[in-house]
Parts: sequence; C-alpha cells; structure tokens
Amino acid sequence: MINYLIPFLILLTVIVFVHEYGHYYFAKKYGVGITAFSIGFGKELFGWTDKSGTRWKFSLIPLGGYVKFFGDHNIFSDYNRAELRKKYSEEDQKKLFAFKPLYQRNLILLGGPLANFILAFIIFVCVFMFVGKDFTTPSISEVQKDSPAEIYGLKKNDIITEINNEKVNSILDVSKFIMLSNTEFVEFTVLRNDIIIKTKVKPNEIDTKDEFGNPLKKRIVGIQLTPYNDNIDHVKLGPVKATYFAIKEIYFISIKSLQYMWGLIQKIWGKGYGDINQLGGPIKIAQISGKVAEFGILPFIMTMAYISISLGLINLFPIPLLDGGHISLNTIEALRGKEFNRKTIEVSFRIGIAILGTLILFTTINDIKGLLS
Repeated sequence: MINYLIPFLILLTVIVFVHEYGHYYFAKKYGVGITAFSIGFGKELFGWTDKSGTRWKFSLIPLGGYVKFFGDHNIFSDYNRAELRKKYSEEDQKKLFAFKPLYQRNLILLGGPLANFILAFIIFVCVFMFVGKDFTTPSISEVQKDSPAEIYGLKKNDIITEINNEKVNSILDVSKFIMLSNTEFVEFTVLRNDIIIKTKVKPNEIDTKDEFGNPLKKRIVGIQLTPYNDNIDHVKLGPVKATYFAIKEIYFISIKSLQYMWGLIQKIWGKGYGDINQLGGPIKIAQISGKVAEFGILPFIMTMAYISISLGLINLFPIPLLDGGHISLNTIEALRGKEFNRKTIEVSFRIGIAILGTLILFTTINDIKGLLS
C-alpha cells in the first residue's frame, strides 16, 4: 500500500499546488489579500507565514487544497458584500476579492484550471522534445476470424490513417482512439493498395477488470498491428512541433472527456454511451499513480499531465463551489445588474455540496468495490 501512497501524494501535491498557485498568482496580481495557501484540508500539520501575512501550510487531509482570500467567510471563497462594507474600511476593501471588477474575479478563478492546463502543456512539450514522440505507421498484420474487424471489412495489410476522423499519428493512437470513442460504431479510414477506404466497425464490448480489480469495459475490434514495413519511427521534436502536438493532446483529452461525461448524462435517459461504474475517485488515482511509478518517471509524469487536465476541466464545470460555478454566478450577477441575496448564494452552495458529495460518494463506492473484488 505504501508503494501506492507515496507516488499518489507526490502527484496530488504537485497538481494541487499548481492549481492553487494559479489562483494565488492572479489574486496577487490584482491586489487581493491572501490569508492562507493550503495543500490539503482540515487541521494544519505544519506551515509558515510569509512577509505579506499569508499562511502557507500543509493540512491533514491531502485530497485538495485552497487559497483563502482576505475577508472570506470560509475556504470556499464565500462572502457577503453587505457585511464586508460594514466590517472593513474603504482602504481594506481594496484588498477584498468581492469588490474587484468582474474580469479580475473571473481571471482569479480561471487561474487554477489554467495552471493545470499549463502544467500538462509543459510536461508534454518537454517529453516530446527530450524523449520523443512515436510516429510509427500502424499496419494490420492479422484480422481475427469472425471478429468485428472481419465482419465489417478490415483486411490484413490495411494501413490505418484515421479513426473517427482523427488522424492516427502512431501505432499507439489506435487502441487509445478505440477505447476513448463514445459512439457505438468506430469509423476506420485505411489505405489499401493506394486506395482510401472508410468502414464503420462495431467493437465487441467485454466486461473485465484492470490490475486492481476495478470494473473495465474493453472495446475489441479483433486486429493485431505491426509497424508498416517494420519501420519504428520515434522522433525528438523541435519546440514548434512539440508545442503543436502538446496543444493537440490537451485538446483531444479535453474533448473526449467532455464527450464521455455527456454520454453518461444522456445514458440516464437511455440514449448515451459509457459505463458509469468505471468512474473512480482518490483510491483509484492512488492505484494508478503507484502502478505507473513502477514503470519509471516518464509514465508517472505523463499520468500527472493527464490527471492535471482532468482536474482543470472538472473545475470549469458550472457547479457551485467549483471555479466554474463561481464564474457562472459572478457573470450572471453582472448581467442582472444587482447582487444575489444571501439566501440564493447559500442555496446554490448547498446544491453544489449535494452534487459533489454524491459524486464523491459514488466514486468512492466504486473504488471500494474494486478493492473488495
């Protein structure tokens, strides 16, 4: 268990610190007072106070973090402007988040998710420049008998160029694109005897389990791949190409994640696609981070990049308590031309707590079921 715990804490600490520092950076830039910067929640384990009065600390529960602004009621950046006007002088009000212009408040809130995307971008660029990126062209070496691939017309020696209109840049993309597809059929574009052919394949879905016992639904089309002409093409990229492919990877993961979440929501009405039992929480992240750490630093930091993207993306959802929820409330308030009353804010926060609490409970149950199985 300790083999999983240490990599998990390292990964989570880095991602959370980067996220919270994004908020901190923009808050300092716009003159907002900051009373605390915490990695973790609950009781402080250790910390220090800097010259500006900010308490930097590590807290007992390491599942997140927060930046607390001057004048906030709590760590959720909850405030009441009427109370703040009575409590603080005009000079002190200049340091209050609540009285900053809309664009500054929203940029401070966007700072966290933006920092997560920047972390992923830096990791991808560095890996592509100094380790390299695979560009091995995938060729089908075998089509299994009676498999979906055979039924729907894929053939031996086909060169796969696109999947679901996404360009296949390497042999590694094939399984990734199939697994992340959120449609019943997967469209293959192949080159066969110099002729471009498109065909839609309905993968078999197999209920299985990963190495940790967590439910896993695999999509199998029944092909084996080999490098085209046995040519393995692994290239260290220059800064321009590394930047291009880093942005492309972030965009791809973000879009596929949103499509997957939308598919799960639609599934409530029987129209979507996806398996809600595959959603995992902290335990699953700990398992994954511990396992990839066994394979070396490169898989570990790549996993850090993907989880950082997920954290940034989730925090942009318009759910009260999340950054996206605060941004939505700020923007709606500005469009209305008047402040929300205290009761409205409290109700929205309760809704946010209910949504996030339900999600955390569900993913934790999934994690525990995986452990018990």
